[in-house]
This record gives sequence, structure tokens and C-alpha cells, in this order.
Amino acid sequence: MLHPSGLPENLLKIDRTLVMGVLNVTPDSFSDGGRFNDQVIATNHALQMIEDGADIIDIGGESTRPGSDRISVEEELDRVLPVISALSGTGVAISIDTMRVEVARAGVAAGACMINDVSGGKADPGMLDFVATLETPYILMHWRGPSNIMNTLTDYQDVVADVASEINQQVEVAVAAGIARDRIVIDPGIGFAKTVDQNWPILKHLDVLEGLGLPILMGASRKKFLGELLAKDGIARDSDERESATTAISTLMAARGLWAVRVHDVKSSSDAIVVVDRIAKTS
Repeated sequence: MLHPSGLPENLLKIDRTLVMGVLNVTPDSFSDGGRFNDQVIATNHALQMIEDGADIIDIGGESTRPGSDRISVEEELDRVLPVISALSGTGVAISIDTMRVEVARAGVAAGACMINDVSGGKADPGMLDFVATLETPYILMHWRGPSNIMNTLTDYQDVVADVASEINQQVEVAVAAGIARDRIVIDPGIGFAKTVDQNWPILKHLDVLEGLGLPILMGASRKKFLGELLAKDGIARDSDERESATTAISTLMAARGLWAVRVHDVKSSSDAIVVVDRIAKTS
């Protein structure tokens, strides 16, 4: 298992695909918006995800669903900091999901041990310089623009080659800013600036991304392309009814040894990964 440097010691010892549980402290995320935007409810849900097998809890206060508009820094801080603070003394590994350096800085100070930036450092000019001062892992996602316009940014010559090339270019920007390459995790950004059909070649040809030699996080949980695949009579399946398909992807990612999957329903993916791991270690 290829882990990034700076990961907490207990996670470095794990030699299977990690499970990152999604905790959206938002009213408008595409799958669970509004369900966990209360501190007590969010904290309890995080603890339940840990019980269900999550290795990392990814806490985000700003929706990045297609078409969403940005919120203020203050509102994002107000959403995430109380939850991070409530969980920081429990030994839970926390990732702060943000595109803003102010939120990343406050999140790390409150107890987050890694930063998940869906913009890969493009949304905030101060992010990469700040991350360079840390020793924590940095998750860099493929990103072409903000959520309210990303559906207009889907022109590719070859989606697999272009995504890999654009990720590699941004990794080089991050390294030039002073971030050690071995601290970087890459994420192909399933559903971000990609049509429904463009996600499948990325999943099919992961060897191209693996060729960059960096740990990979896969965030495909409950996304639109799964709902469209499972459509009946032309009606896409609802987001909370895409879990079996999500688990199938988690199983495939674990079978090829990806670093982590980011999922809403931790238990189903965690169970699948345990099975994959058991088979892989059987002589």
C-alpha cells in the first residue's frame, strides 16, 4: 500500500485500501445535505462511521455539487470547526475538505491531520504556500473550475490522458510551492467537469493515473453517473439508492490497491474491502 508521508502512525500500519467517511456539514450537498448540519448530530454520525469501519472522517462545510454557489469563509468556518473540535480528542483521523486557506489553517489548528482540496490549490492562491509549511498529507483533485460552471468545462481530447496530464501539471505546481511530492494524494475528480459518460474511461484506465506514482483517492460515492447507469424508464435512480453500485466501485478499487475510497455509507464499502483484503492475503 502506497501511503502519503505525514499520515498518522496508526493509518500507516494499514496495508489495505482505506475508507474515508463523508461528513457534509451542509444544508445542500447532493446526497446528504441537511442531515448532519447540527454539531451533535454530525459528531454522532462521525463516531458511527468510525464504528462502521471508517479510517478517516472527511469534514466539509461547503457543497461542491454541480451548480452550487460559494458561501462565505465565516459560514464555512462556523459549520466545520465545532465538529472538528468535538472529534479531535477522540483519536479519529480528520480530513478538512476545503478550498480555502483560512479554513484549512483553522481546521488543522483544531485537529485535522490532512487537507482535502477539491480545487487542487487552484481556488485559493494562498493554499499551496500554506500546505508547504505543514507535514500533513494534501489531497489534490482534478479541477477545472467552480461548481457553478464546471458542467461547461467538459471538453477533452482524451479524457483519461488529459485528466492525468492536468493532475500531473498541478502536482508540479504544488511541488514548486514547497510541498513534498510524497505528501500528495491525487483524486481524478469523478463528476467534476466531466459528463456522465466521461467518468467511466477514468475508472477503466486507472493504470494511467497510477503511472504518476502517487497514492490515489477515489470519490465516486452515489454520484450522478451511477444514478444514470441505474436509471429505469429514463428516470435516474435517487442518490440514496446508489449504494450497491458505490460498493461495487469500492470493491474494484480495493482489488487494485488504491489508497482510499471516499464514501457516504461506510459499512458497506468497509465490509467489501475487508473481503478483498482477506482474499488477497490467502495463500
